[in-house]
Amino acid sequence: MLPTPGAGASYCHRCDVLVGLDGVHVIAVERDDANGALTVTVESAPRLEGCPRCGVVAVSLGRPVVELIDAPMAGRPVRIRWRKRSWRCPEPACPTGAFTEQNPAIAAPRALLTTRAVDWAVGQLRRENASVQGIARQFGITWRTAWRAIKPVLARAAANESRFAGVSTLGVDEHIWHHVSVKDRGPKELTGMVDLTRDENGQVRARLLDLVPGRSTKAYANWLKSRGQDCRDRVNVATLDPFSGYKRAIDDELEDATAVLDAFHVIRLGTAAVDEVRRRVQQETLGHRGRKGDPLYGIRNILRAGIENLTDRQWNRLTRAITADERHEEAFIAFQCAQTLRAAYRCADPVVGRQAAEKILNTFHTCPIPEIARLGRTLRRWREAFLAYFTTDRATNGGTEAVNGLIELHRRIARGFRNYDNYRLRMLLIAGGLNPVTPT
Repeated sequence: MLPTPGAGASYCHRCDVLVGLDGVHVIAVERDDANGALTVTVESAPRLEGCPRCGVVAVSLGRPVVELIDAPMAGRPVRIRWRKRSWRCPEPACPTGAFTEQNPAIAAPRALLTTRAVDWAVGQLRRENASVQGIARQFGITWRTAWRAIKPVLARAAANESRFAGVSTLGVDEHIWHHVSVKDRGPKELTGMVDLTRDENGQVRARLLDLVPGRSTKAYANWLKSRGQDCRDRVNVATLDPFSGYKRAIDDELEDATAVLDAFHVIRLGTAAVDEVRRRVQQETLGHRGRKGDPLYGIRNILRAGIENLTDRQWNRLTRAITADERHEEAFIAFQCAQTLRAAYRCADPVVGRQAAEKILNTFHTCPIPEIARLGRTLRRWREAFLAYFTTDRATNGGTEAVNGLIELHRRIARGFRNYDNYRLRMLLIAGGLNPVTPT
């Protein structure tokens, strides 16, 4: 049986260890049979307390009770009833008056949740893909109460500029964060910056650094300017998709960095050119869009595959479809061009890969197939960024795409967002931007 609190009372060490709140002792535990919630009453041991201002021994004013929401225990909501000790300074000349004990390890002043409850909630969001509503349900509180306690913690971490230290490879990409025409939500497009710096083992530690409204040169350039010259000077590689707006921002603000065109997007341009050729030839030969039974429509997925992955059966289907009409030869030539582009990236030796890429730059724009010629002209406009892949240890924007995948997952878990600030903080948390020690 637990002792009655008071001077000289002996506390139960086992209960203290079980509850695990440093600086206080458990004096009572109750369970609500209606909902199974636990209420744990705690207090600090009796002691002499000096005035924090003048040091004179204070006079006790009793123990007002403060109720706090704690992390769930054994699947039950938990409430902490903290019998705080209150004192009064007896020194007439001291302006302190009355004061109450505080213990930041248990809870911040005037907080509704304990410190560990907030830490537990942040961990559930970060590691367990939990929703705020799900966390609030486990606490036995509302969404607003839970988020009001979590948001300041994330905001302080987001405001800490030290999280940008050590970024030498920077990725950028855009995504759509909402799909409704509501002016108070701001632009639908956001620009995301991702740290793609490799660790000592050569692995990319992809983590989201920030999300800013808009998809433009100005949006990216303003963010780079706000980081300061020292931070910009540390960036030596900047990856991007084929969007000239981001390229202009890199040229203006990261003068010493090498811009690298993302391999995935380049290969996708090649695959898209093959699809365009197939659809055009389909219209020219049959006069309608692809239908079941049409030769080219039947091999549409084969034309998108890597040539090294094709089985004998797929090769036979490809051959039959191409030989069905001599005009189908254009689709096959486009397929070979796309495979040549893909093979340049697959070369084990980057020197050989660069030579293959330079050959592509010198030949594709002269191709009589208009879609391939347009692809060649596009690559020539991006010549330096295209070839930089082979001189920057194969830098890609793949980590940025992985972060975008996480963002999409958590946007679905939350059933959408209405507030940009909340969206930014949530995505920085789940994509590692607030904790460089634990990357995505």
